[in-house]
Amino acid sequence: MEREQEDEDDIVCLDESFFINDNYQLTTFTFGSQVLELFCLNSASTDFDLTGQLVWPGAVLLNEYLSKNAEMLQGLSVIELGSGVGVTGVFCSKFCKKVVMTDHNDEVLKILKKNIDLHASAENYPPTDLGAEKLEWGNSDQRNEVVQRYPEGFDLVLGADICFQQSSIPLLFDTVKSLLQIRGKGRCRFILGYVSRAKVMDQMVLDEAQGHGLSTKEVAGTRSIVGNLEGVIYEITL
Repeated sequence: MEREQEDEDDIVCLDESFFINDNYQLTTFTFGSQVLELFCLNSASTDFDLTGQLVWPGAVLLNEYLSKNAEMLQGLSVIELGSGVGVTGVFCSKFCKKVVMTDHNDEVLKILKKNIDLHASAENYPPTDLGAEKLEWGNSDQRNEVVQRYPEGFDLVLGADICFQQSSIPLLFDTVKSLLQIRGKGRCRFILGYVSRAKVMDQMVLDEAQGHGLSTKEVAGTRSIVGNLEGVIYEITL
């Protein structure tokens, strides 16, 4: 009885908010001629699932590539996977006719939508159709809902620094393939801003793409050091 009392006294209850840092700061980013202001964190929450609160090196890499090739975005429709705070999607909204940003985490989606509201103004003419959707890789219901909501598909699928958990890679390419198949072969591309953190992951990304029947090409001249890590842009197609 005394032992049970000790166990009860030892119980510690922490609300999930204890693990969440939501002290977002308005931060300025410059890519080419575009100056973007976004709410984000400078350091992560203690919850591993909240990596999307930061702007990661792969997003910088991808945005710099896109800023040098902005003509390729003109008038396109784009969907971004693992958007986080939306730095890539917001950049694309300066050129594209439609941008759909996605993430699976509800806390991250809150700040993503806040950044969308920040940029959903009349500064673009005609205005870009800019929105956010919840999309967890491997969740067939959410994936089907996105596919049904956008039956015309997209010109580009984008992802930046989204390959850091081995178990998620097959699910990522399931999602990518389903999005590419809406338009069909040769009519949609997946552009991945990839940052190398482990050799096993480098190979897994290439192997999973191939295993899903996809073709991967390293974009010439994009391999560089970003945030003390090696990054590269891949173009992946059916």
